[in-house]
Amino acid sequence: MSRDDSAAYSSDSYNSAAYSTVGIQAETVHDSHVYIVHPDASPQEKYRVGVRLLEDGVPSRAREMITDAIAHGHDGTEVRFHWVLAMLSARTHHDLSGEEVQRLRYTAGRVRDYAEDEWSEALRVTFDMLAALSTAGSETGPVLKQLQDLPHRQHDAILRHLDLMLTGGLKDYLWAETLERARAERFANDRDQRVWTYFAPNPIGARAVPPRPSTAAAAKAALPLRAVLFVVSSALLWALALITDPAQAIVELPVALGAGLTAARFGVRWWGRWPGPGPAAGVRVPHPRDPASDSAPGPDSADDGFTKRVRHSFDHYFSRRRPHGFSSDDWLAYTDQIRSGLAAEIADLYRERRTGVERVEWLIRYLAEDARNRYNNGTLFDQHHQDRTPGRTKALTVAALAVLGGAALATFATAVTDAAQQRVLWAFLAVLGAAWSGHAAASRWLEVRREEHRLDRENREYREQLAARQSAYQRWQSFLDDNRPSEQEMETWLACDKTLFVDEALRHHRLTWRDLITHTILVAPAPSYKRGRVPGGPWRYSRYVFRLFLFTQDGIREISSEFDFSDATRRNEQRNNYRFDALTSVQVTENSDVGYDLELLLANGPARKIRVKDAEARQLAPTENPQEISEISLSAAGSTHTFRLLEGIAADGKSWIERHGPDSLAPFPMAG
Repeated sequence: MSRDDSAAYSSDSYNSAAYSTVGIQAETVHDSHVYIVHPDASPQEKYRVGVRLLEDGVPSRAREMITDAIAHGHDGTEVRFHWVLAMLSARTHHDLSGEEVQRLRYTAGRVRDYAEDEWSEALRVTFDMLAALSTAGSETGPVLKQLQDLPHRQHDAILRHLDLMLTGGLKDYLWAETLERARAERFANDRDQRVWTYFAPNPIGARAVPPRPSTAAAAKAALPLRAVLFVVSSALLWALALITDPAQAIVELPVALGAGLTAARFGVRWWGRWPGPGPAAGVRVPHPRDPASDSAPGPDSADDGFTKRVRHSFDHYFSRRRPHGFSSDDWLAYTDQIRSGLAAEIADLYRERRTGVERVEWLIRYLAEDARNRYNNGTLFDQHHQDRTPGRTKALTVAALAVLGGAALATFATAVTDAAQQRVLWAFLAVLGAAWSGHAAASRWLEVRREEHRLDRENREYREQLAARQSAYQRWQSFLDDNRPSEQEMETWLACDKTLFVDEALRHHRLTWRDLITHTILVAPAPSYKRGRVPGGPWRYSRYVFRLFLFTQDGIREISSEFDFSDATRRNEQRNNYRFDALTSVQVTENSDVGYDLELLLANGPARKIRVKDAEARQLAPTENPQEISEISLSAAGSTHTFRLLEGIAADGKSWIERHGPDSLAPFPMAG
């Protein structure tokens, strides 16, 4: 299955304005409970979810969960290690409140009281690194040696979550190792083949056209009276013939009965099995190239867009899934009637509020493949052949009716031969009654049989179609579930992209970490993105804008670039360089219907508005808090840290960074 076919729901639409903005092309919330915590959950369960949130790049929420677990008695070296990482992840010294610093110092002082294990050692190394950062001129060699001696799990976690904390020479020593790991993990686990499944819409369940209600009730109600009238009329006619000429009447009766039974037996195979009109019969699906589709809108015009998209999707997949030897145009022309019927069926089955065509494309793709396979098997038009009545059945039915008619006329002739005028009148009335009631009874009986046959056939087809479509749905859902990246994989790939982006920026400007005061990277959605998330998790995007701010002694270097997350390709890179005093204003605007905008005003240029995050739209579960989800997404994107840093510089300039750097803090006690 090609990625192009599977991700056909993407769009090229792009909203542009006087400032950077984006447009949602598709959004998906996965059916996952990885972050769901019941109110009565145990401290151990809250801790487990907190660690998962930390690993998946949601440190703000992880801090809350792990802190709550500790407050309810779940404590220890492993718990404290992850709590410290949650406190420091995606933050720098100026993000820590005074209370948080005091709590960290308290924990650092308690490390020596913990039992010796790999987690207590990791805690000691973490605090020793913080002590080295907060002590001017401290020796970093011993702490680096301790870090290298840690098991990989703790070692990698420290490097990842203290990324923004580490600065200067300590960061320089560790940067080569960080880059090596980022290059190794950037495309691990088939990233380029799997990322699109994260943003693939949740498929809507299988449906099929149910049988139409039976109309046989009225026919059944009228049948007994006509049948009784036919029997009475036929019996009267035969009685009159028996009175006139018993010998001949006795011969004519078996002939008439035999012909009647033969006509009934074969006639029901002919007229009693006529196929009724299918569910899409008579439904005309407007085609985008059809002049009728440009006519004035009717009462159903609100649904025309959905129907047209369904038709377009059928055209697309039928042109891609075609038998060998057919060109796209030839196959589309050959299957035009089939596609029109299927498009009408799908448009009718799934035309409901908030159902996008992308959610039923799995079914359209399956129907296109099924048509191709049935053509290859020679069964594409089998239904039409099954509905044809064999010529032998038709011939026997006509012959039996002819014999029955002849026997009826012969019986009438026998009844009126040498009969009195009154008997002739009764015979005539009997013939008329038998002819009318026989035709009426046969019509009602055949209608009942036709309805029974239709209902049985449609029930069988419904069950077969629904079972086949449910199987296709399960295959598609299983494919998505098996290939969809986990939150940790998505976060790891994103972290690798950011690391390599920072490295390229440093090399371009010929800077080392010793040259930087601090740095921050803002991650925002790029134009024409698709987005997805799990309940309780941040939005993740198919296209990003990375905006890196490097703060040096001389000023600010700003580098931005668009990223395609599926293959990490970049485009539209921009660079800006300005002094600290040139950043005169930073404004963050929150609009619940639009999203978050960051406005940067430079002394020597126009204001730049950057869409940081779109509104939550409608993809929130009833139990989710929009404000909480918004804060989670902003924190995961680095927005909270970036906003605080830029706002501080805009207010106080370079001195704000100096007042809030690691040297401004009282040193952390050495835990070792």
